[in-house]
Amino acid sequence: MSRKIGFWSVFALVTGSQIGSGVFMLPASLAPYGLFSLGGWLISGVGAIALALVFARLCSWFAKTGGPHVYINQAFGPTAAFFTGWTYWVISWVSTTVVIVASVGYLTPLIGCTSPTINVVLEVVLLLAITTLNMRGVSTAGRAEFVLAILKVIPLLVVPLLALCAFSSHNFVIDASVASLTTGQLLGRVTLLTLWGFIGLEAATTPAESVENPSKTIPRAVVAGTICVALLYLLNSLGIMGAIPGSTLMNANAPYAEAARVVFGGNWHVIISIIAAIVCIGTLNAWTLTSGQIALGLAHDGLMPACFGRTNKHGAPIWGLVMSSLGILPLLVMTASKGLAAQVLTIIDFSVTAFLFVYAACCLAFFRLLLQRKERLAAKIVPLVYGTVALAFCCWVIYETPLYTIGVASLFTVIGIPLYAYLRRRTV
Repeated sequence: MSRKIGFWSVFALVTGSQIGSGVFMLPASLAPYGLFSLGGWLISGVGAIALALVFARLCSWFAKTGGPHVYINQAFGPTAAFFTGWTYWVISWVSTTVVIVASVGYLTPLIGCTSPTINVVLEVVLLLAITTLNMRGVSTAGRAEFVLAILKVIPLLVVPLLALCAFSSHNFVIDASVASLTTGQLLGRVTLLTLWGFIGLEAATTPAESVENPSKTIPRAVVAGTICVALLYLLNSLGIMGAIPGSTLMNANAPYAEAARVVFGGNWHVIISIIAAIVCIGTLNAWTLTSGQIALGLAHDGLMPACFGRTNKHGAPIWGLVMSSLGILPLLVMTASKGLAAQVLTIIDFSVTAFLFVYAACCLAFFRLLLQRKERLAAKIVPLVYGTVALAFCCWVIYETPLYTIGVASLFTVIGIPLYAYLRRRTV
């Protein structure tokens, strides 16, 4: 039996990496921005589709396991590739913390009154369960992701469509806490938040060597998946944010459950909470798979210690999965004392900014590799256009990001210096 996955599993990985805590938790985080939140979704949607086209083309050129660092290595050499890959690997499991917190948060209607300690225990159990699943290899994790992706259709289509029946434009009100910001600052902040919903559009490029006909399968899945995600996000924002007053929504731990309570009444919100938790778990599975493959690809290229290149009998990268999980554990403990919204916002801001560094670097690599290729100029015009849109989008969001956030996000890259120095000494 082949261990490789096909189009639908890759499509599920693309959508599963993006649709998760973002679509379910962001309505509460975006509520203070009123109608500007919809503008943020439109801007980030266009930027995400442009980025998807860039990664689709890069993967069609170099279908190797690892993702972004592969393209940077081809364009700028191993040093730039190491720091890109290292940053991508670290933020892949740092940002997973939000997904785990959201998954357990949506299960609270079933659990009842919980304490921070109980929440942490549940989060750790969930992390260990998904890590164990991924130890069974890419094919098993990919099939599980496909099943979980199917379950997303219910809350992501039914709830927002019905919520539109209770739509009121008066629910979109700018909160006093952000009313003093300029239009550019408001759009910058909401775009940084909404971009979180698209993080992972490139995740399907990481297990390239475990995909059937990757140079064709992955590009099609990346572009198609990202377009579907963008349309779903816009529909969900209109439905959920239009049905619940902004003052109520911004304080909601489970916005979808609140929307179900408004639309259906009774205990339907409990069922929606279960489905939402399953969707978040699907995202957790996708990112766990991705983080392991990132480390595996880096090790194969000599950019991580050799132990990260070891796999078990199922082809799963043992050390990459284990170390990613160990990195998440202290984050779960440290964020346990904060409110759910504070956890989401803090980690999202830093992670998205770091992801933007990686995306911008890949756009630069895209331009260099495109110009080096022996193709007619006419054939390069369209790629140059969407590549320019993608790079401009990344640069604009970074420009609108507070310097403090940029500084903290830069630390994800800086902490890799000791490991890089160690690897250099080993190879000299």
